[in-house]
Amino acid sequence: MAERSVPISQFPSEGSDFIREIIRADLAAGKHRTVITRFPPEPNGYLHIGHAKAICLNFTLAQEFGGRCHLRYDDTNPTKEEQEYIEAIERDVRWLGFDWGQHLYFASDYFEQMYQWAEQLILKGQAYVCDCTPDEVREKRGTLTEPGIPCEHRQRSVEENLNLFRRMRAGEFPDGSRVLRAKIDMASGNINMRDPVMYRILHAPHPHAGDAWCIYPMYDYAHPLEDAIEGITHSICTLEFEDHRPLYDWFIDQLELPEPHPQQIEFARLNLTYTVMSKRRLLELVQEGFVRGWDDPRMPTIAGLRRRGVPPEAIRLFAERIGVAKRNSVVDVQLFEHCVREVLNRTAPRRFAVLDPVKLVITNYPEGQVEWFSVPNNPEDPAAGQRQLPFTRELWVEREDVRAYPLPKYFRLYPGNEVRLRGAYLVTCREVLTDDTGQVVEVRGEIDPQSRGGQAPDGRRVKATLHWLAVGHGVEAEVRLYDYLFAKPDPDDVPAGRTWRDNLNPNSLTVRPHAQVEPALAQAAVGERFQFERLGYFAVDPDSTPQRPVFNRIVTLKDEWAKVAKTLTPSARS
Repeated sequence: MAERSVPISQFPSEGSDFIREIIRADLAAGKHRTVITRFPPEPNGYLHIGHAKAICLNFTLAQEFGGRCHLRYDDTNPTKEEQEYIEAIERDVRWLGFDWGQHLYFASDYFEQMYQWAEQLILKGQAYVCDCTPDEVREKRGTLTEPGIPCEHRQRSVEENLNLFRRMRAGEFPDGSRVLRAKIDMASGNINMRDPVMYRILHAPHPHAGDAWCIYPMYDYAHPLEDAIEGITHSICTLEFEDHRPLYDWFIDQLELPEPHPQQIEFARLNLTYTVMSKRRLLELVQEGFVRGWDDPRMPTIAGLRRRGVPPEAIRLFAERIGVAKRNSVVDVQLFEHCVREVLNRTAPRRFAVLDPVKLVITNYPEGQVEWFSVPNNPEDPAAGQRQLPFTRELWVEREDVRAYPLPKYFRLYPGNEVRLRGAYLVTCREVLTDDTGQVVEVRGEIDPQSRGGQAPDGRRVKATLHWLAVGHGVEAEVRLYDYLFAKPDPDDVPAGRTWRDNLNPNSLTVRPHAQVEPALAQAAVGERFQFERLGYFAVDPDSTPQRPVFNRIVTLKDEWAKVAKTLTPSARS
């Protein structure tokens, strides 16, 4: 199905989506007494923001309707699953603000019951052991326009199939030599119904079940049975499983499991611009060294977003804003950034930091004098109070705030121009010193002594306000500036012969190793978030120490989505 970009006006308001309408109708009809959903990740990688949407949806639905949500690991492929991923998933779900209580489950806990049900299907003549290779199974399955071709193994007797299946379990056959298939309809218009594989032989230890099994169920067989065992009422899946729903229902119906049966409902998965959501691709980025790990702040993983400093409230707000739909689409990453800013603007204390410092010498200010100025901790929250900053003859200012020769519409420091030093004084640039390459190395200026607090006594106005720090009163820090991991909105937009890797952004990380920050920031705890005035929102990285603070930029202050939202009606912005 073709993807499209979704304007904010089409995001459904809370409680109005089709999934909630289905659940309300089921409850009204008495189909269920308690709503039970589940979040069923496969522990073969770290969760990403697309999973966060599913987590928020499943847990929120259960909360809204007074039910519960299970956390269940679909651990049916031991060769790709690790304990590290299991622990990371639980950490991520809890960090997002959700709790499964006592309802933590593993598909592997149901392996014996699944096996017994598989034997039951064999006894009913609805499953058979097939000796075809994986390639032969694919070739004989047919196409969208041509029916499949039944293999000779389809005619095996019940007794032979049961014997072979038990020997498969006993470990008598090598990997890939045999599979158990459901006997449905090789001519079905739905390829998923053309005798799908139920079990394959895999001699591999399992991270949860150990060495107890050498045959493992396929997801399409395990998924509906897990839901039925746990009493799931509404099994929320992404759209790629829509064509699998008849098979989901077939297994439940043929096994004559008790009513009411779980209902699979599909919704559109999350796709973001400048981002890949494939766990396989994310694993490649990690293994091939394009990023520093699963929690690299450039990654769309929940671990990466957490390390970057994104608050969980912002992810939940984003999930609520985009809602759920029945058609695949691509959401502009700027909407996500807008949600992050919306939360941080209310909650992040303001601080001064100079990322690329150059010295400003106030030539008419006494040497050795120190003044203290009050600045607000958060203008959005008067209760946050004020803090005191020292002001001295020598200050650090941003190098990009100084030019020896101004460009058009440049209002910051250049010879003859006056600017405001936030909360302190008005200062006029008198001289800009540069090196042989033209880079600014020092600025000299004079303050207006009558402008204490940053206001001119005669009411004159200036067009720029700069942040600053007193030399000798700051702390050197490392600041990491992150940009999009990919250079194009669609990472797959490449010419022939190229791959998505060719769209990786070489400038996705810029490090400022000699930034200056307020002294108190050296004691900030890992994960604490701040707005560095005029620069963006930042968080303390786990690499940080009091001797060497390290900060990640969460998001810039610029908000293009907010500009778009201002043009919409109030109802469209909700």
